[in-house]
Amino acid sequence: MILQETISVHVKTAIKELYNATLASVEFQATRKEFEGDVTVVVFPMLRVVKGNPVQIGEAIGKYLEDHVEEISGYNVVKGFLNLVISDTYYVKYFQEIRKEEKYGFVTPKVDDTSVMVEYSSPNTNKPLHLGHIRNNLLGYAVAEIIKASGKKVYKTQIINDRGIHICKSMIAWQRFGNNETPENTGLKGDKLVGNYYVKFDKVYKEEIATLIEKGNTEEEAKKIAPILLEAQEMLRKWESGDEDVVALWRKMNGWVYEGFEKTYKALGVDFDSYYYESNTYLLGKDNIEEGLQKGVFFKKGDGSVWCDLTDEGLDEKLVLRSDGTAVYMTQDIGTAIQRVKDNPDVGGMIYTVGNEQDYHFKVLFLILKKLGYSWAEHLHHLSYGMVDLPSGKMKSREGTVVDADDLIVEMATTAKSISKELGKLEGYSNEEKEDVYNIIGLGALKYYILKVDPKKRILFNPEESVDFQGNTGPFIQYTYARIQAILRKADFDLEKDSTGLKLHEKERELIKQLILYPEIIQYAAKNQSPAVIANYTYDLVKGYNSFFQNVSIFGADSDSEKIFRVQLSKVVGETIKSAFGLMGIQVPNRM
Repeated sequence: MILQETISVHVKTAIKELYNATLASVEFQATRKEFEGDVTVVVFPMLRVVKGNPVQIGEAIGKYLEDHVEEISGYNVVKGFLNLVISDTYYVKYFQEIRKEEKYGFVTPKVDDTSVMVEYSSPNTNKPLHLGHIRNNLLGYAVAEIIKASGKKVYKTQIINDRGIHICKSMIAWQRFGNNETPENTGLKGDKLVGNYYVKFDKVYKEEIATLIEKGNTEEEAKKIAPILLEAQEMLRKWESGDEDVVALWRKMNGWVYEGFEKTYKALGVDFDSYYYESNTYLLGKDNIEEGLQKGVFFKKGDGSVWCDLTDEGLDEKLVLRSDGTAVYMTQDIGTAIQRVKDNPDVGGMIYTVGNEQDYHFKVLFLILKKLGYSWAEHLHHLSYGMVDLPSGKMKSREGTVVDADDLIVEMATTAKSISKELGKLEGYSNEEKEDVYNIIGLGALKYYILKVDPKKRILFNPEESVDFQGNTGPFIQYTYARIQAILRKADFDLEKDSTGLKLHEKERELIKQLILYPEIIQYAAKNQSPAVIANYTYDLVKGYNSFFQNVSIFGADSDSEKIFRVQLSKVVGETIKSAFGLMGIQVPNRM
C-alpha cells in the first residue's frame, strides 16, 4: 500500500527530528476493530534506537504526523501501538483513481520477464472427466489466471495419458463387444462411450477370474492369466511395435475421447494453450539420463539399471531407467519438463496441478532436475490438492461409480433451477433467459464451493449446500452483483463526475479500504497459488457492501454529490466482484 510507504518516510523523519535517531524500518499492522484508526504503527521495535516510554513516543510521533502529513486526520495511542486515522479526502481521492482504472489490481507483464507454465487436467483417455478432474481443472485454471493478473506471462498446458495398458483395456472391450458403436450412431459423447468399455472390461475380467478360481487356480494366478487381460497385454505390445491396425483403432478411439473432453472443458469454462501427449513423450528423458550419468548425477547398478541417490536429501534411491533400458514415469517427466522449456524458451518455472498422493514423486522430480543443472528447476512447484469426497463415499472408475463431470454440471444447473423457482428469483424472464441464468448460478456455485477451500484441504462436496443463496456461496455473491446492476440501471445521472469534499459514512470508508486491498490480494493469491484467497476476499467485500446497502441510503442521500458517489462506489464494488470471479472462471449474471 502506497500510503504505508508515505507514512513510513514521515515516521523516520519524525524520529530523526524528535530524537536525533535513525530508524531502519517501520512496522505496521492492521488496526484492531475496537480501536479508532485505519493504520497502526508498532512503537515497540523503535525502542532499539529511541529510549523511553512507548506511549509517550507514540504520542510524539502521532502529533508530528498529524501536523505534517495531510492524509492523517487524527491518532490515538494504546500501549505501544499508534493508531492513525486517515482523512476522508485521502480515501475519496484514492477511490476516484481506482474507478478510472480499466483493469484495477491487474499488473501488465514485462516484455523481457520469464513466463510460468501451469499444467492441469492431464486426464487418461480411457474414461470421461469426473469430480476429481473438476477440482484439478478449476484450481489449475484459476491459479493460471491469478498469476497472469499478478503480472506474469502464463502458458496453460496439460499432458494427456493416451497410452498404456488401461487404454488397451477399453480398446479390447470395444473390439469384443462394441458392434461398431460410435459417438455418432449412439449419440454418446466419445469419452463416455470409451469409458463404458473400460467398465465392461473390468466386469468381464472379474468374471473370468471367478471362472479360473473355480477351475482350481489361486486368485493371484487367475488375475495374471485371465484371457481378456492377456489380449490387452498383447495389444499393448502390438501398439508399441507400431502395428497398423492397432494404431488405427487407438487413433480412432482416442479421437472420440478428445472431442468429448473438449466439450467438457468448454462447459466448465477452462482452456489450454498447448497439449502434450504421453504417446509422444514417453520416450523422452533417456538422453537426459545418459547426460546425468556423465555428470555423476545418476549411477548404474550391476544389472544395468540407472538410479539417482537422494539419501543426502533425506529421500531414497530412485530408479530412472530399468535394467532392460525401458523408461519409468520419472524418466518421462524429466524429459517432458526439459522439452517444454525447449518449446517455450521464456519459461522460468512450472506449476504442476496434481493430487497430494503424488507429493513424493514431485519432490524427487524437482530435485533431479536441479541436480541436472537447470536454472528454472529452482522455480518448480507442485500445486498439491486434497481429494473431493461426496456424502455417498469414494469414487472408482473401473466400477463405474465415479461422478461424471458432465452429469455434475447439468445437476448443478438443475439444483439452481429448483432453488430459484422456490425463491421466485427469476419471475418475468423468458425460458431461454432463465436457463442461461440457471447455468451461470449452478456452475458458479460448483466453482466457488471448490475454490473457496484451501487447495491442500480435502473437500466434502454437497451440491445443494453450494447453491444456497445465503452465506459464503457463489450464488450469494452473484446475487449481490445482480443487485448492484439493478442500482446502476436505476441511476439516471452522470457517473463520470468526481466527488470531492465528502464526509464519508463509516460503511463507505470500510468499503473503500476493502477495495484498496484488491491489488495486494491478487499478489498474495498468486504467490501462494491459492484461489481461496480471492474467493474469501470477494465474500468479505460482498458482506461489506451488503452492510453498506442496509445502513446507507443510496438514492435518498442528502446531496447529489453523495448520491453520485454512492452509486459510483456500488459500481466499482460490482466491477471488483466481476473481476475477482473472472479470475476463478466464474460468470456473474446482470439480473437474478
